Amino acid sequence: MATRDPRWVLKDRPSFALIIGLVLTGVCALVSFSFDVLNGAPVQFFIALMLALAPVPLLLAAVLALDRMEPEPRSNLIFAFAWGAGVAVLVAGLINYLNLHYIIDTAKLSEASARNVAATFGAPVVEETMKGLVLLGLLRFRRAELDGPTDGIIYASMVGLGFAMSENVSYYLAALSNSGVKGLAVTVVLRGILSPLAHPLFSSMIGVAVAYAARREGPERVFYILAGWSGAMILHGLWNGLASYGGFPGLVVAYLALLAVLIVLIGVVFKDRRRIVALIQRYLPPYEPTKLVTQADIYMLSTFPRRRQARQWAKAHGGKRGLRAMRDYQLAATELGLLHERAARHMVDEQGFHEEQRALLECMSTARADFPVPTAHARSVARGTPPPGYAPGAPG
Repeated sequence: MATRDPRWVLKDRPSFALIIGLVLTGVCALVSFSFDVLNGAPVQFFIALMLALAPVPLLLAAVLALDRMEPEPRSNLIFAFAWGAGVAVLVAGLINYLNLHYIIDTAKLSEASARNVAATFGAPVVEETMKGLVLLGLLRFRRAELDGPTDGIIYASMVGLGFAMSENVSYYLAALSNSGVKGLAVTVVLRGILSPLAHPLFSSMIGVAVAYAARREGPERVFYILAGWSGAMILHGLWNGLASYGGFPGLVVAYLALLAVLIVLIGVVFKDRRRIVALIQRYLPPYEPTKLVTQADIYMLSTFPRRRQARQWAKAHGGKRGLRAMRDYQLAATELGLLHERAARHMVDEQGFHEEQRALLECMSTARADFPVPTAHARSVARGTPPPGYAPGAPG
């Protein structure tokens, strides 16, 4: 009987629907950028675009650094970023534009006053809703990928970074057109340097809520989602309101509020990492009779420094092949612990559990077969003792 490559369970598997979605988000991004081009000279647009793109690699690296224990599929991450940069920005921009003119016409306010009102009370609702839709989509169609609050934060940050990048193009272009180079410099400092994580932090409220909802059943899921959505809108509205009406003291309070949220979210990520380590330590020991897991392996998998040490050891003794084997093993072992948790929460049926469990074990077996074994340590490895450098301090 033919079987699949066991690594299917670790591979990124983009679907046809995902490809269509990426095309749609790309078209929306082009339409949004075309509006920016029409509102300013092409040269100014490209200046604004380059300034908006400049911090993105660093910000993406910062976000993805949180996603090392159980990396999310790249296609999902790309789609989240593209949704924020394309669909969310385009639809939110159109609604915000219509809302601004509605306020001007009905409330008889000046354009400046109407912009402050719209930014404080209208934009947060529209923008967080558009960004949050992609997170709801993940909950509906890719629920198994939401293994904990860290995953929710990662996806929310990706959509927020995409949204902020496209939005910054419009802000930079407007500043350059209306206030020249000086106005552009001030806007770049405020938006690109001092508050690049604002949108990711707003959306992370929804991301954490959706991740909690993914691990539960019943009406309480709706409560978590509504609470997270409300938190994102309130935080966004508070930020815009303080910036619009509070002057410099308001900006200070707004930045302190974002800093507090950032600290809390970092705490959530570290707590979630401890949860995943506890899953590994709970569910992997019963697999020791298979010889695919040892106490040294569990010790190695329990912290980032020891995981990194093991990868360095594998690369030093086995080159790229050894490094790939160690990465596959670490990911498969982590996924195995998370699979057991999903089964305990009845998030996967028995057949799906056994199919994925078998694939993960086969992947771990294939990876272990490619582990480098230095000749000098072959006998000790055969007795079950980890070779020096594999997991320093592990029980031997």
